[in-house]
Amino acid sequence: MLNSDQTEIDLPPTHSESESVFSDCGRAGSTEDTGSVGLCAQSRVAEQGETVKKDLQHLSREERRRRRRATAKYRTAHATRERIRVEAFNMAFAELRKLLPTLPPDKKLSKIEILRLAICYISYLNHVLDV
Repeated sequence: MLNSDQTEIDLPPTHSESESVFSDCGRAGSTEDTGSVGLCAQSRVAEQGETVKKDLQHLSREERRRRRRATAKYRTAHATRERIRVEAFNMAFAELRKLLPTLPPDKKLSKIEILRLAICYISYLNHVLDV
C-alpha cells in the first residue's frame, strides 16, 4: 500500500543530479536556441509518460486503483465530496429535529435519539388517525 508521500506514478530518474538536464539534447551549456531545448524536454516527458503507461499495464486493476487513490488530488477531491455529504446529512437531521415535539423545544438530541423520536411520533400520528 502506498503512503501519503508517494504519488500516483513513481517516475524513474532520467538523469543524475550532476548531469545537466539538457545533456541528452546535445546542448549542455548552450543557451542559444531555448525553443528547441523546450521541445526536447517536452519529448522526454512524453517518452517517460509512455514508458510509465506501459509499466502500469502489467499491474492488476486493483493495484492501479490503489495507486490512483493514493494521489493528493484524489484524496482532496474525496475529502471535499465527503464534507458535502456529511453537511447534507446533518442538515436533514436538523430539519427532521424541527418537526419533532420535545420538552424543552430546544433540547439537543443525538442523531439516534432523533430517529427514535421520529419513529415514535410517526406511530403516535398513525394511531391518532386510526381512531
